[in-house]
Amino acid sequence: MSVQDFSRAEESEKTGVLRPSRNVWRVEEAARARLLVDAAHYFETLRTAMKNARHSILIVGWDIDSRTRLVGPSGKVDDDLPETFGEFIAALARENPDLEIKLLLWDYSVIYAMERELLPAVPLRWNTPRNIDLCLDDEIPLGASHHQKIVVIDDCLAFSGGLDITVRRWDTPAHDPANDLRVDPGDEPYKPFHDVQMMVDGDAAAALGELARTRWHRAACEELTPAPAGGDPWPEGVDPHFTGVAIGIARTEPAVNGSPAVREIETLFPDMIAAAQRWIYIENQFLTCTEVASALAGRLGENPDLEVLLVAPKTHEAWLEQQTMLAGRIRFMEIIRQADVADRVRLVYPTVGKEGQEVDVMVHSKVMIVDDALLRVGSANLCNRSMGTDTECDLVIEASDDASRAGVLDALGRLLGEHCGVDSDEIAGALRETGSIFAAMDRARVKDRGLRPVADGEEPPGEAFTAIESIADPGRPIASGEHFADIVDLGGEESRGRFSTIVKAAALLLFVVALGLLWRYTPLSEYAQPDKLRETFGGMADNPFAVLAIVALYVIAGFFAFPVTVLILVTAGTFGLWPGLLYAGLGSMSSALATYGAGRGLGARFLRNLIGPRINRISRGIGERGVLAVATIRLVPVAPFMLVNLVAGAFRLPVIDYTFGTLLGLAPGIVLLSVMGDRVFAMLEDPSLSDLAIVLGALVLWIGFAFALQKLIARWRKSD
Repeated sequence: MSVQDFSRAEESEKTGVLRPSRNVWRVEEAARARLLVDAAHYFETLRTAMKNARHSILIVGWDIDSRTRLVGPSGKVDDDLPETFGEFIAALARENPDLEIKLLLWDYSVIYAMERELLPAVPLRWNTPRNIDLCLDDEIPLGASHHQKIVVIDDCLAFSGGLDITVRRWDTPAHDPANDLRVDPGDEPYKPFHDVQMMVDGDAAAALGELARTRWHRAACEELTPAPAGGDPWPEGVDPHFTGVAIGIARTEPAVNGSPAVREIETLFPDMIAAAQRWIYIENQFLTCTEVASALAGRLGENPDLEVLLVAPKTHEAWLEQQTMLAGRIRFMEIIRQADVADRVRLVYPTVGKEGQEVDVMVHSKVMIVDDALLRVGSANLCNRSMGTDTECDLVIEASDDASRAGVLDALGRLLGEHCGVDSDEIAGALRETGSIFAAMDRARVKDRGLRPVADGEEPPGEAFTAIESIADPGRPIASGEHFADIVDLGGEESRGRFSTIVKAAALLLFVVALGLLWRYTPLSEYAQPDKLRETFGGMADNPFAVLAIVALYVIAGFFAFPVTVLILVTAGTFGLWPGLLYAGLGSMSSALATYGAGRGLGARFLRNLIGPRINRISRGIGERGVLAVATIRLVPVAPFMLVNLVAGAFRLPVIDYTFGTLLGLAPGIVLLSVMGDRVFAMLEDPSLSDLAIVLGALVLWIGFAFALQKLIARWRKSD
């Protein structure tokens, strides 16, 4: 049966795969859509589109690097604007003061620091015009990342896929191993790199704009208004691959701050697999999700005509990926082998270069094509993280007429043809003639390009790496109460309770051991002894300038974000309850006023440049209710002591409101901490049950007071 025959046979039974509220968020119309294959074409097209922007550019990324060269296949620009992204957008902002450019970058984990630009806020916020704003987004649970790669221009043109505007991504479809333009900012070459982005306009672009603005609001506590209607930033001379087509938008979002998890992407994969008749083509960086492997095996068992072609990296070279993602890929393929359908699945990697000098191409794309019916391009890998832990965004076209079916087939021809080194028309012709993706690939063999079988081996990874895999590739955020179920088989509720107890006991034991090591091998024990403290602070209690010295110490420590609670405890423990209480009160208030004055002198703009739009979270809270708001923030901290002080000054909260609010908010804590500090140090000299009772009572009172206050504040906010 040819591809045309099975398309017509299925059309009468087809009810549609894309279903809002199930496997997509929205289905919106795009007047035009185009695939941008490899970063040279994407960067060139994006550069032109951004030059056409009139009102807004909103960029959401896993990574954004100011040093990225926005150049096309030639490696040169054809305008008089700078090549690098940071300088380029600065030039756009200066030329058009009404153009608002918002950059939302994941506030990434430290484990990625070596792959990133050091201090990205400096070139992207400090050294740019006022209409460029960058926010580091940390509004996700522990263990998750923001993995969406979206650019929206004037709410009428959008890009989404696997490509960030960052370094070590640029390449052309030729993937020439000798291309001296494929170097990073340090002039270090990197291997050929393949990725795909999709460009859409119309209502589909507006929907992506809404998604990006929602992300910005969560991270920056700042509402962005949609761009005014009108204008067309679509680059001139760039022809669409699809016209008048519906675009499905599928997401992954972990549950956070009371909002439910969104797992549309997880549902869309098996739904697309279930619709497959003749072939499934997948390009993906990672293959670890066993549910997808099982869905593939099941559909292959149901349909003996189905073929699956998986294009992936040759291997995973970093140690962590070797132990996690590579192990997961072996397990993924083992599921297919055990289902006895492996003869109709090929796992391959692309190569370039002559025999004996071949170089493998890094596959970073996230593409899925089902027959000539479904085309999917996005940010989601076929790994557990992308199903429920990281934020993801995939765009999918469901062909509904001959033109869109031809567009899907042409997209497959373009991608497979690139890897095989032949024209896309040759691949598409073979697909139409044979109805077999394997036959089309085998016909297209050339000497210096090709797809080679991946040789991972067949042995599943040992159990020793199970815990590592569960942390590196979790199906839900590590902060989730369910996460430990991914690491250990907990059985039922009873075993969960036992495991929870074991974890808590182990954590307590580790804490005690750590304290013991600190006391044994560091000077901590010496400085905690009363005699040592008297020697260190010798004579200060009787010194008429003691209060000035303490106040100076608090002020200096405040500028270094030293925890004020520690200072209060030590002050009371050293000078006694009543002098200590006085000194702690004067020192805390002096530190608060000094950093408030610094914030007032620096100003809101400087502080926003330093901290970013997240400053809105604090300023919004303290600016609306004056004394009460400041007191509340002191009692139930929403940010570090120093940061609250700086923001209050920068936003010019009235000094009287600030002073009285701070005094009211700090007073209970200073009293309770002073009591605790005084008695703790007294017990070191002469332990007694009464002192222990006082310390425990103060601690319980402090915790109870904070808990009750949080409940009160929660009700207060709801009443608003």
